[in-house]
Amino acid sequence: MTSANKLKIALPKGSLEEATYNLFKRAGFKINVSSRSYIPSIDDPEIEVVLFRPQEMSRYVEQGIVDCGLTGHDWIVENNSKVVELCELQYSKRTSNSVRWVLAVHESSPFQTVKDLKGKKVVTELVEVTKRYLKKHRVDAEVEFSWGATEAKPPKLADAIVEATETGSSLRANKLKIIDTVIVSIPKFIANKKSVKDVWKKQKMDNLVMLLDGAMRAQEKVGLKMNVEKVNLQKILDLLPAMKKPTIANLTDKNWLDVETIIDESVVRELIPALKKAGASGIIEYPLNKVIP
Repeated sequence: MTSANKLKIALPKGSLEEATYNLFKRAGFKINVSSRSYIPSIDDPEIEVVLFRPQEMSRYVEQGIVDCGLTGHDWIVENNSKVVELCELQYSKRTSNSVRWVLAVHESSPFQTVKDLKGKKVVTELVEVTKRYLKKHRVDAEVEFSWGATEAKPPKLADAIVEATETGSSLRANKLKIIDTVIVSIPKFIANKKSVKDVWKKQKMDNLVMLLDGAMRAQEKVGLKMNVEKVNLQKILDLLPAMKKPTIANLTDKNWLDVETIIDESVVRELIPALKKAGASGIIEYPLNKVIP
């Protein structure tokens, strides 16, 4: 391996950090980092990892400081970054929901739509996206950058806010009501335009994307295998919601078969009792790290 054959990848520092490490672990990569370090180690000598804030990540990828990185669609749009988007990775710090940047006002305010904010003050961390949103709706309002505690600012320090939320719980806790969604964001794997033209780096990125996507696909899936008497096979197959068709193999006893499939974890608790009742035995449920279609 030459010194050129090194992929520099940036991962998000902050709220998504732990979820990102867990995703890479499921994809087969072990990342170690001390609490004060911005340069983690990874068990792949062909990859160099650095931590950046999601807010600035897309700019550094565009500039070629790193070859690729994981950041939200929101910050790519905010920075107007010219990067190559290789894939979407639907994961977050709390849920599998997308992050929504919403326009919210205090529940006691008279504002019902964005049109009501003409001449008012809107505070947010996502300044440029908010300005473009207001311009699109032909609303002339002041947009002020927020350094934090944004939810606490209406109604005294701001008339409205644009803030990120997954569940809306923090907004409700601060007595805010949502009046519109400004932008929906999910993490994206992005790359520098020059880096994707490098054959070795592009192949390395494609392989990494495949493994990360496989880890995402496996996140809410489990494997299920069981022994089934041939006379009960059709009853069992009728119950199984397989990704494609279950794998069926003969056992040493010619009257019995091994049936294996991949299913959504959410249906297991209902499915296993039904399979048992239909004649399945030796039922084993096991976790998955990756599902590659």
